[in-house]
This record gives sequence, C-alpha cells and structure tokens, in this order.
Amino acid sequence: MPDYSLGVDIGGTFTDIVVYDHANNSQLNRKVLTTHDDPSRAVIEGVAHLLDAFALDPADFSRFVHATTLFTNALVERRGARTGLLTTHGFRDTLEIGRERKYELYDIQIEKPEPLVARDMRLEVRERIKADGSVHTPLDEAGLIAAAKILCDSGVESIAIVFLHSYANPDHERAALAVLEPLYPEISFCVSCDVAPEIREYERASTTVANAYVKPLAERYLDALARKIGEQGIDATLLLMISSGGLTHVAEAKRVPVQMLESGPAAG
Repeated sequence: MPDYSLGVDIGGTFTDIVVYDHANNSQLNRKVLTTHDDPSRAVIEGVAHLLDAFALDPADFSRFVHATTLFTNALVERRGARTGLLTTHGFRDTLEIGRERKYELYDIQIEKPEPLVARDMRLEVRERIKADGSVHTPLDEAGLIAAAKILCDSGVESIAIVFLHSYANPDHERAALAVLEPLYPEISFCVSCDVAPEIREYERASTTVANAYVKPLAERYLDALARKIGEQGIDATLLLMISSGGLTHVAEAKRVPVQMLESGPAAG
C-alpha cells in the first residue's frame, strides 16, 4: 500500500512541494511562485498539480511537514500585526532601552531599529511581583481594563502582556489574560509567562512582543492551510518545523509562532 509524506517550504520567492514515497524510496517535487496575498494558495496549487499529474491518492498521505520564512519576513519587513504592550508600571521603555551591548562596537553613529511597538502603544499597569515571586503590589484590574481599552480603541490586533518577574510568579499575567480575553475575543493575546518564562525583562519582553507581532498572521495562515489541505482530501498530520529543527503541532505553532522565526533556515 502506498505511503506518502508531503513536505512544503514557503520562501519569499518560491514555494517548494515535495512528495516522498516511502514504499519506493523516491520523491516527486514541484516549485511554484509564492503567492504573497495568500501563501496557502501556492501550496494548494503545487499539491493539486502533483496529485493530478501522478494520479496520487490523497488518502495515502500519512504526514505533512511544513517549514516557512513567512513569519521571519513579516518581522524583518515590518508587516506584522498592529501590536500593543501592557507592562508593569515604570517599565514602559524596556523595549527601547534594551541592553548596553552594541552590535557595531566602533560605530559612534549607530542607529538602533525602532521597537516593534511604538511608545504610545506601550501602556503601564499598576502591579508588581518581586524577584522571589511574592506580591509587592496587587494587580489593578480597573487600570488594566482601561489601558486595554485604549489599545483596542487604537486598532491593535494583538496585545503582549509582560509583567515584571512573571517567570517567578505568573499569577498577575494569567489574571490579566482571564480578565481581557472575554472582553476582547477578537484580539490575540500573548503573556510572557507562556512565551518566554525566563529571567531578564528585556529578553522576555522583546520575545513576547515579537510573538504577538506575528501571531495573527500565523493564526490566519495556518488555519487556512489546514482547511485547504483537508479540502484536497489529505488527512495527514500537519507538523511545523521550528527554529531548533524540531517539529510541533499546529495548535502550538499558532500559540507561540516566534518559535518558527528560523523555520525556513532550519529546514535547509
């Protein structure tokens, strides 16, 4: 009985589709132009061509592995979602301050890239967790809701929630998420305790913001791809390649798409 695996790599110019035949240790491939308005369209066109040209049965596909630079390109080209940041009072400028390290040590006129979230979209909330995880200042829910309303009224699609020392105690971030998600179901929310639960606020904040920046794109694209592949009759498990070279499921890729920023290069 035939057993096929489907591999797809979407790049900025071309989309590559490979069908591997496990029974015969052979492969078929197709290269098509990437369709930037809807990247899943190029995938479906290439897959449909291979199915028709070689009379492949969609029911014989057992695995679908996908790598892409879509999220990398969205980040580099600043084509991600309009994003807001809710953070601990006093830490609004963490993203802009960054670290003292310079990527061009001897360039006295170095220009740092603009943060993914503009300053007017970075709002503070009164709360404070200490480094040992104990609560210094309880979460101000009224202030949280007011700040979120400002962001949502400004047209954000995605909001990152990054509170100080949430790696030691995530309760305030989780409480904020529980309050805001029912109020704004159309907004994508990311909390740093889920995305990057590690010490050092700049690294945690920048990673969570990057995740929020590409998350709406990831949700739309992966939902569309899974639906359209299913419409082709392929019921194979869809696995996404992450930056480490490992694989993850669609739900996890949609939740933390920042893991896929090096998906394309990792796939080779």
